[in-house]
Amino acid sequence: MKPETNGLADVLKALASIQNELAKLGERVAALESSAHAKTATATTPAAAPSTTTKAHADESLSDELVLILGAAVAAFLGKKAHIRRIQVLGSTAWAQQGRVTIQASHALNTARSQP
Repeated sequence: MKPETNGLADVLKALASIQNELAKLGERVAALESSAHAKTATATTPAAAPSTTTKAHADESLSDELVLILGAAVAAFLGKKAHIRRIQVLGSTAWAQQGRVTIQASHALNTARSQP
Protein backbone atom coordinates (compact mmCIF):
# COMPACT_ATOMS: atom_id res chain seq x y z
CA MET A 1 0.00 0.00 0.00
CA LYS A 2 1.48 3.30 -1.08
CA PRO A 3 1.42 6.09 1.53
CA GLU A 4 -0.55 9.13 0.45
CA THR A 5 1.45 12.33 0.31
CA ASN A 6 -0.23 15.66 0.79
CA GLY A 7 1.28 18.61 -0.93
CA LEU A 8 1.16 22.14 0.37
CA ALA A 9 -1.80 22.91 -1.90
CA ASP A 10 -3.83 20.06 -0.39
CA VAL A 11 -3.07 21.23 3.14
CA LEU A 12 -4.02 24.80 2.31
CA LYS A 13 -7.24 23.61 0.68
CA ALA A 14 -8.12 21.59 3.78
CA LEU A 15 -7.33 24.56 6.03
CA ALA A 16 -9.57 26.82 3.96
CA SER A 17 -12.36 24.28 4.18
CA ILE A 18 -12.01 24.10 7.96
CA GLN A 19 -12.05 27.89 8.22
CA ASN A 20 -15.24 28.05 6.11
CA GLU A 21 -16.95 25.47 8.30
CA LEU A 22 -15.89 27.36 11.43
CA ALA A 23 -17.28 30.59 10.01
CA LYS A 24 -20.58 28.87 9.20
CA LEU A 25 -20.80 27.49 12.73
CA GLY A 26 -20.07 30.94 14.15
CA GLU A 27 -22.86 32.47 12.06
CA ARG A 28 -25.23 29.68 13.11
CA VAL A 29 -24.48 30.21 16.81
CA ALA A 30 -24.89 33.98 16.44
CA ALA A 31 -28.26 33.49 14.73
CA LEU A 32 -29.39 31.08 17.43
CA GLU A 33 -28.30 33.43 20.19
CA SER A 34 -30.03 36.43 18.62
CA SER A 35 -33.27 34.51 18.17
CA ALA A 36 -33.07 33.23 21.74
CA HIS A 37 -32.48 36.75 23.04
CA ALA A 38 -35.44 38.02 21.03
CA LYS A 39 -37.69 35.28 22.44
CA THR A 40 -36.65 35.90 26.04
CA ALA A 41 -37.01 39.67 25.63
CA THR A 42 -40.60 39.36 24.47
CA ALA A 43 -41.56 36.56 26.88
CA THR A 44 -40.29 38.02 30.15
CA THR A 45 -39.97 41.36 31.80
CA PRO A 46 -36.48 42.62 32.67
CA ALA A 47 -37.14 42.35 36.43
CA ALA A 48 -38.26 38.71 36.19
CA ALA A 49 -35.55 37.55 33.80
CA PRO A 50 -32.83 35.66 35.69
CA SER A 51 -29.28 36.09 34.53
CA THR A 52 -27.85 32.87 33.11
CA THR A 53 -24.33 33.98 33.92
CA THR A 54 -25.29 34.46 37.57
CA LYS A 55 -26.70 30.95 37.78
CA ALA A 56 -23.76 29.49 35.94
CA HIS A 57 -21.30 31.24 38.20
CA ALA A 58 -22.00 29.50 41.48
CA ASP A 59 -18.32 28.67 41.39
CA GLU A 60 -16.39 31.88 40.69
CA SER A 61 -13.45 30.00 39.17
CA LEU A 62 -15.30 29.85 35.83
CA SER A 63 -14.78 32.89 33.64
CA ASP A 64 -17.46 34.49 31.48
CA GLU A 65 -15.51 33.43 28.39
CA LEU A 66 -15.55 29.79 29.47
CA VAL A 67 -19.30 29.89 30.05
CA LEU A 68 -19.81 31.42 26.59
CA ILE A 69 -17.57 28.81 24.97
CA LEU A 70 -19.45 25.98 26.68
CA GLY A 71 -22.78 27.49 25.62
CA ALA A 72 -21.61 27.87 22.02
CA ALA A 73 -20.35 24.29 21.93
CA VAL A 74 -23.65 22.97 23.26
CA ALA A 75 -25.59 25.13 20.78
CA ALA A 76 -23.46 23.93 17.87
CA PHE A 77 -23.90 20.31 18.93
CA LEU A 78 -27.65 20.46 19.57
CA GLY A 79 -28.52 22.88 16.79
CA LYS A 80 -30.37 25.15 19.19
CA LYS A 81 -29.44 27.26 22.18
CA ALA A 82 -29.66 25.40 25.44
CA HIS A 83 -30.25 27.13 28.74
CA ILE A 84 -27.28 26.55 31.00
CA ARG A 85 -28.71 26.35 34.47
CA ARG A 86 -25.68 25.13 36.35
CA ILE A 87 -22.07 24.35 35.72
CA GLN A 88 -20.39 22.28 38.36
CA VAL A 89 -16.77 21.30 38.26
CA LEU A 90 -16.56 17.81 39.66
CA GLY A 91 -13.34 16.76 41.27
CA SER A 92 -12.56 13.13 40.81
CA THR A 93 -9.56 11.16 41.95
CA ALA A 94 -10.22 8.29 39.54
CA TRP A 95 -7.68 9.53 36.96
CA ALA A 96 -5.03 10.09 39.61
CA GLN A 97 -5.66 6.69 41.14
CA GLN A 98 -5.41 4.96 37.77
CA GLY A 99 -2.16 6.79 37.08
CA ARG A 100 -0.71 5.60 40.38
CA VAL A 101 -1.80 2.03 39.63
CA THR A 102 -0.09 2.17 36.24
CA ILE A 103 3.13 3.53 37.67
CA GLN A 104 3.21 1.05 40.52
CA ALA A 105 2.51 -1.84 38.15
CA SER A 106 5.44 -0.79 35.98
CA HIS A 107 7.72 -1.16 39.01
CA ALA A 108 6.78 -4.77 39.69
CA LEU A 109 9.62 -6.55 41.40
CA ASN A 110 11.02 -9.70 39.94
CA THR A 111 10.66 -12.22 42.77
CA ALA A 112 13.35 -14.51 41.33
CA ARG A 113 16.00 -11.78 41.68
CA SER A 114 14.99 -10.77 45.20
CA GLN A 115 15.66 -14.25 46.67
CA PRO A 116 19.29 -15.16 47.55
